Amino acid sequence: MSASLNRCVKLLASTLLPLTLVSTALAQKPLQTLLVGVDHRTVTSLNGPWHYLVDQSPGRALYNDKGEINDNSYALNTHPNIVGPHNLEYDFATAPTLNVPGDWNTQDPKLFNYEGVLWYQRDFDFQPKAGTRTFLHIGAANYRSHVWVNGKRICDHEGGYTPFDCEATTVLHPGSNFVVVAVDATRLVDGIPSVGIDWMNYGGITRDVSLITVPRAFIDDYDVHLEHGATWQAGNITLTGYVHVLDAPAGTAVTVSIPEAGVKTTLKTDAEGNAPFTVKAARLSLWSPETPKLYKVELASGEDKLTDDIGFRDIRVDGTRILLNGKAIFLQGANMHAEAPVRSGRAITDQDVATIYSYLKEMNANFVRLCHYPHDERMTRASDKNGTMVWSEIPNWQHISFQKPEVYAKDVFMLKEMIRRDRNKASVILWSVSNETPNNPTRTKFLTDLANEARSLDPTRPITSAIIGPKIIDHKMDGNDPLTAALDVVGQNEYIGWYEMTPEDADLIQWSFPNKPVIMSEFGAEAKQGNHGANNQRWTEEQQVYVIEHQFTMMKKIPQLRGMTPWVLMDFRSPTRNIPKLQDGFNRKGLIAEDGKKKAAFTLFQKTYKDHSVGKAE
Repeated sequence: MSASLNRCVKLLASTLLPLTLVSTALAQKPLQTLLVGVDHRTVTSLNGPWHYLVDQSPGRALYNDKGEINDNSYALNTHPNIVGPHNLEYDFATAPTLNVPGDWNTQDPKLFNYEGVLWYQRDFDFQPKAGTRTFLHIGAANYRSHVWVNGKRICDHEGGYTPFDCEATTVLHPGSNFVVVAVDATRLVDGIPSVGIDWMNYGGITRDVSLITVPRAFIDDYDVHLEHGATWQAGNITLTGYVHVLDAPAGTAVTVSIPEAGVKTTLKTDAEGNAPFTVKAARLSLWSPETPKLYKVELASGEDKLTDDIGFRDIRVDGTRILLNGKAIFLQGANMHAEAPVRSGRAITDQDVATIYSYLKEMNANFVRLCHYPHDERMTRASDKNGTMVWSEIPNWQHISFQKPEVYAKDVFMLKEMIRRDRNKASVILWSVSNETPNNPTRTKFLTDLANEARSLDPTRPITSAIIGPKIIDHKMDGNDPLTAALDVVGQNEYIGWYEMTPEDADLIQWSFPNKPVIMSEFGAEAKQGNHGANNQRWTEEQQVYVIEHQFTMMKKIPQLRGMTPWVLMDFRSPTRNIPKLQDGFNRKGLIAEDGKKKAAFTLFQKTYKDHSVGKAE
């Protein structure tokens, strides 16, 4: 484990307080290793049908009366006996199944609105190999997870949108094995996000599960990027970064090779397993939306080898400009929840991703805000390949307990998980620390510290946040929220003409922003696809277009506007949206309905982006 990650694990373990039963349970064990590039390793997939049991009450089988994890209930995977000891009245062998990965809400109608504990179980065959270690990799599970293999708990994890890896080496045996995972989707006041969220709280093991076998000392983390701040000339491009070899003694050899770019260098690890490097790349083309070039980067140390596909580019802020490879850019995109097109549920398949990006391409977008949490790694991999730039965000959404140190510790760890997974993705150009948080000194200090933490982890990308407000006074809006001082790029959410004032009022609004690039990170109005009427009639496609057109008029007067992402690409489930026949449990601000049918607003953005008629790069 790298020194920085190890420090974070110790911080989190020391600051988790027993404020609730579940937080007490999570404080019992240290967090697990994080592996990078898992999707580029040879793995044994455990995707497919898993048996499941619902644990009501809540969590009667998972938690004891002290709030501690019960290791002696369903985790043991026993079966009812005709004779012999009682087994607490459960049986995975005869239980129904759910597909993993997948949310439970859309797989079983009885679980559609369920937010509690559900137990998963699967049998698998395995043959351990001498001199190796094996990890159980879970791409994401919402929200708290506890994992047992052959009846032994191997890790706990909090957070619904980032991967974790649980070492199973010492508990696996030749032949038949079993894994049990308890997932608790109960929302917590001290959770990230907190209790009030405007999207479906999809529960379950929502991303890939696999077994990864590696040598005793292996590459668990790496960073290979264009030297930040350098001047790029053909034949004079410099790459820099590090490779970390877990449990390697000082002086362990590491090789970094990019054959197509003429790069090959041999390194030595230091006492903490880190092998930093700086090397010239004689033949290297820079990544951009127009030419999203990726290179095979080969890493090796001892018996461990790993190949990743990485693009190289520079992203930075210069005054009010955003520069990609030294050239000013304007970001034309959309917000996107991790909602599967057409079939609904969590977006987790290659087909889901392909459909989403077909919408963005048809819209003439070059950018997507993956809100309000890290999305499946398939999304960022696809963005790398197709040249779509990405805003990536951790789930600090509105009601966070900013006053609590234990919440900050969890936030830091989630930030580390997000950055560690995607720091080698050229498409990811912005790290976001929050969305729509209240303007007060406690929140500002919390998020300023978090923004600085992000910079220390990755100084090569700008930091942003989506800000809501302020109050409108005489058609003037002051966008100088104190948090903007900590940001490189300001994200501003506004819904003039929908939640406040009239569409025509937007024409008169005068914004005041700091001298930084501004992205209008949310704006729009709701419409039910197929519902038509006058442009002053709510919920019609015509009014949605009318509101957005007036918001365009307002945005054209913002001189430092450098991007725009309407809310939202596609209608998504939200249990708080309860107008029958108009919403039916969906947020209807999408440019596309949940069934894939496009609204008139989609055509408006398609033309606007083609003509580049709103906003400019500099």
